[in-house]
Amino acid sequence: MGSMTREATAAARGVLADLGGAVDLATGEQLLDAGRVIGSNSKLLGFLADPAEDAANKKAFIDRLFAGFGEPTRALLTVIAGSRWSSHTDLLAGVEEIGIRAIARSSSKDVSIEGELFAFGEIVASDASLELAVGTKLSDGPAKAALVEKLLGGKASAGTVAIVSQLVQQPRGRRIGELLRNASAIVADEAGELVAVVTSAAPIGAEQVARLERGLAKQFGRSLTVNIVIDPSILGGLRVRVGDEVIDGSVSTRLADLRLQLAG
Repeated sequence: MGSMTREATAAARGVLADLGGAVDLATGEQLLDAGRVIGSNSKLLGFLADPAEDAANKKAFIDRLFAGFGEPTRALLTVIAGSRWSSHTDLLAGVEEIGIRAIARSSSKDVSIEGELFAFGEIVASDASLELAVGTKLSDGPAKAALVEKLLGGKASAGTVAIVSQLVQQPRGRRIGELLRNASAIVADEAGELVAVVTSAAPIGAEQVARLERGLAKQFGRSLTVNIVIDPSILGGLRVRVGDEVIDGSVSTRLADLRLQLAG
């Protein structure tokens, strides 16, 4: 992420925080809708991402184009379009991130969007045909959105359905697993947490999970949500991923390292 994108994202997050209770589920859904509209029109994207264009003209255009959206949505789009981004793609990513954060911020405290995203990712990863269906370029966005609604409607929160629908309709070259992990990280970050994905060869007891949470929270200096993945192929030990950092203590990796040492 370039420095301009970091500054632009920080500015949008600041406005999101300032809006407070004015932000609701509809705000997030509208932002994600706007991102798809902007991403589908290269001229529109170029205009909004062009730092040479007058900010007032961009605001007036946004107010006209998205007149049916709420004022908080238009305010967030205005600050995003008025900032400098390292690339056009980064602007789209910014709209998506702020949309996901708006949904996370407005969700009920008894709903775990991050947990629902993780569960959906596990289902997709275990079913090659489903992974193909939601990730294929051969199907149009609305058809994939309809599939998401069929799979998650009534089973997951409205916020989760909106986020997954966005991800499958506008993947921007990313695979579904990466999309869901990134969205989960954004949701957790909005709650002031990190997400740790722990891979184990066998199920882990609740007490061990609690110890892991405490240890990782101490190591990373933030509270964590721990998601457990069972993968017998690692043979034993644990593999922990927190963001881009991987702590690999699996038996399979240790054996692979040993083989390399013996071969050398």
